[in-house]
Amino acid sequence: MDCDYTRLTPAERQRRLHQRLCLYCALIDSGAEGNFMKESLVQELQLRMEPLPHQLSARALDGSPIGCAPITHQTSPVILQTSFLHKERLSFFVLPVTDYAIVLGLPWLEKHDPIISWSSKEIVCWSPYCLENCVTSCPLALGSTSVESPDNLSSFHVPHEYSDLALVFSKKNATKLPPHRPYGCAIDLIEGATLPKARIYPLTREEEKAMDDYITEALAQGFIRPSKSPVGSGFFFVKKKDGGLRPCIDYRGLNDITVKFAYPLPLIPTALEQFRGASFFTKLDLRSAYNLVRVREGDEWKTSFSTTKGHYEYLVMSYGLANAPSVFQCFMNDVFRDMIGQFVVVFIDDILVYSPDLNTHIRHVRLVLQRLLEYELFVKGEKCEFHLQRVEFLGYVISSSGVVMNDDKVNAVSNWPTPTTVKELQRFLGFANFYRRFIRNFSAIAAPMTALLKNSPKTLTWSNQAQASFDTLKTAFVSAPILVHPDPESPFTVEVDASETGVGAVLSQRRGDPAKLHPIAFYSHKLSSAERNYGIGDRELLAVKLALEEWRHWLEGALHPFVVLTDHKNLEYLRTAKRLNSRQARWSLFFSRFNFSITFRPGSRNTKADALSRMYATEPSPVTSSPERILPDSVAVAVIQWEFDEQICRANTQLLPQEGIPPGKLYVPPEFRERLITWAHSSLSSGHPGENRTLQLIAARYWWDTMRQDIHFFVSSCSTCAKCKTPKTLLAGKLMPLATPERPWSHIAVDYVTDLPPSNGYTTILTIVDRFSRGVKFVPFATIPTAFQTAQAIYEVVFRHFGIPEDILSDRGPQFTSRVWRAFFEHLGVTVSLTSGFHPTSNGMCERVNQEIGKFLRLYCHKNPSDWSQYLVWAEIAQNSLINATTGLTPFQCFPGFQPPLAPWTAVSSEVPAVDDWMRRSEQVWEQTHQHVATLLARYKQQADKHRGNTPVYNPGDRVWLSTRDFRFQAPSRCHRSLE
Repeated sequence: MDCDYTRLTPAERQRRLHQRLCLYCALIDSGAEGNFMKESLVQELQLRMEPLPHQLSARALDGSPIGCAPITHQTSPVILQTSFLHKERLSFFVLPVTDYAIVLGLPWLEKHDPIISWSSKEIVCWSPYCLENCVTSCPLALGSTSVESPDNLSSFHVPHEYSDLALVFSKKNATKLPPHRPYGCAIDLIEGATLPKARIYPLTREEEKAMDDYITEALAQGFIRPSKSPVGSGFFFVKKKDGGLRPCIDYRGLNDITVKFAYPLPLIPTALEQFRGASFFTKLDLRSAYNLVRVREGDEWKTSFSTTKGHYEYLVMSYGLANAPSVFQCFMNDVFRDMIGQFVVVFIDDILVYSPDLNTHIRHVRLVLQRLLEYELFVKGEKCEFHLQRVEFLGYVISSSGVVMNDDKVNAVSNWPTPTTVKELQRFLGFANFYRRFIRNFSAIAAPMTALLKNSPKTLTWSNQAQASFDTLKTAFVSAPILVHPDPESPFTVEVDASETGVGAVLSQRRGDPAKLHPIAFYSHKLSSAERNYGIGDRELLAVKLALEEWRHWLEGALHPFVVLTDHKNLEYLRTAKRLNSRQARWSLFFSRFNFSITFRPGSRNTKADALSRMYATEPSPVTSSPERILPDSVAVAVIQWEFDEQICRANTQLLPQEGIPPGKLYVPPEFRERLITWAHSSLSSGHPGENRTLQLIAARYWWDTMRQDIHFFVSSCSTCAKCKTPKTLLAGKLMPLATPERPWSHIAVDYVTDLPPSNGYTTILTIVDRFSRGVKFVPFATIPTAFQTAQAIYEVVFRHFGIPEDILSDRGPQFTSRVWRAFFEHLGVTVSLTSGFHPTSNGMCERVNQEIGKFLRLYCHKNPSDWSQYLVWAEIAQNSLINATTGLTPFQCFPGFQPPLAPWTAVSSEVPAVDDWMRRSEQVWEQTHQHVATLLARYKQQADKHRGNTPVYNPGDRVWLSTRDFRFQAPSRCHRSLE
């Protein structure tokens, strides 16, 4: 019998029917003085009835009788299950007539004292009596534990206190398709964004078999299904550490156009406050956590991936989706809403249960496991820890004594080995120098060590005073005010570096006024022998990966995007790279769980992480010797010359003596000339030189009368030179300057400045330039805006102040070539002009302004690049206040017609403004500006045309050389591409 029938899953409903359990809905009525069952139900179930000592009558609140007959019997005790695991034996009064099959009244409520969630209409917690009698002492064995095959349970031993809940540790049930819930993973796409196209990755024979097995298994589980989606992501494998293969989906393209779900992760300092008074702890880890949540119905097509055997899409939330951590945290918060803050902390898929004593703790853990079963969530038993009195959680060590920082957070510094060489001491002092402003009397403390470096010694003589100084500084590094607790409301900064022997990292946040970068944690790792064989790029990437793993609890789902600083510039392009090796691909999937950007910082400014990475540098680094050349190139060339000369000499004996041969030169007969020029120009030892250098090579030993003409013809006709060298001929076509505007802000140009360091959430600047006055407007954005967002910014910044322009000039970026962009402005009657392909100087005005704004921000923000957004207004004022070389005026003088003072204005203004005079003077200024612009453009065209030829006339069928510099080729390798 089940009083919670409406909340059962179809699978559970079938299981209970199979076990011949009767399923009915019950009414909980606090006004009823007993527990009642409808007489027809008693007969249907063929329950035994017992007569009552005396008859009872049932009456409503108004005193009217219920039914026409009195209550004369009650049922014998029957097994009643009122939630997933709550069972008891209970007798009911048999009521002849009632609207409900079962009524549970006040006696039942007083006995069990349940806590009811009226919003979700379910019992969320039972009384201690129930935990002792109804849950643990149920006389009916649970079918879930008896029918489960041992193969489907993890090898971990279930504590005997939870043996009746063994189903929650099931591996098999964790691989079943979960039901749709209100917490499905939504994938909303940015409006106007280009949908990603799948790339088919080639697979080895082993990977092909693994792919077939994975697709077959996932289809059987219901996790995926065949797809006809127009989008797709790449599917490939990476090797696990144990040699197995892990399937991976490259969701970088999808994540770039996904609207981010900014659901906050738990505030760790707030969570730590809840542990006061707790003495026992249990850690639970969910199995296949993300796969326990469905993709929102209708969004499955966006998760599609392509393989060599077909196109499929996920029905469950897959790892690598940008919103997965936030969606799962939201789901878990709702599952444990009544328990969080009472005895549970949940951080994504990690659950910590805490209690003041063991008996209470066991009840709490049971409640958590029961709740997981109710929501069909399962835990990985082998990773769970039960009934601990000291536990590590989210970077802290928690016990009945309180909460302390994990030693690993500062071990990288507190375990710093004593320097034994001058270089090691210099490295430590360089690291310490970054935090000297936080340490009182830093110079005095460090003096015994700095004294050892005077006069540039070659060896280090360590002293007791130096050791005391060394220990004092290490202690200062790992204590306040240097080391601070993390603040989830502030953005994080991660500094990483890798050396030949180790990797190091520093996690920091800005604090104080003015804001200074304070460390939160230090990390160092000694490279294994295998890791030392990584290339420098992979070692730097390993540093990023290990740092994010170490501080995952702070960085995954952080409120603000964080910045990773590295001195390896190529890492900036990691998230957009088209080709990754298997190791990078495996790490890239892990990186997709974090919202961060990688910024290059020269090694000279990355000394904190660099010092941590070189803590192990006392060990000798492996030396790779370069291969020695056995046979110099000149030997082979000399052999060819000698054989060729011998052939020419034999041929000359058959010819008449030639006149005009210079002394010491060898005459070359006609049949050898092309071969000689080919050797001099095209051989590996010469490398396709130009005409003069080819002539010099040949003329040093050979001669014939038409040598210069023959070499000119050969070199100018060389197909390899034509394909691979920059042409020296004048550019075809005369300059066609843009039309000169007649008034301010009638013709504007737009462009973006991108990839700036995050500043108050901004990373991009939209530049708007008036082509008449050269006036500018700067609009900051969090990311590169869409076409609609750009149009809306121009509408608000330009239209509102200057009216609707006649023309907007831009490059051929995706925003400016989209239908949204054209439709928006065509509707307003504005012409949209695009620069010619691969010719950025067509929009040179914007390009120049972008250079100026970059220079301005570097000058004022070089110490704190993340402050640039505060200086953007001043950059705009500066640009509009400087005299332009083209107009001879400042943009402010062109429009509105006067230069605002840059210092307090002291002139006395007239009492009556002369409006007509002002307008006349403004028109004169505009006319003067127009003449200046037209004159300069004419001068610029005259100068440019000196380096350009007339436009050639081509006829159908003519053969021409086409430059492929700006075309993309699909070639197997860079070398092959150049040869084509």
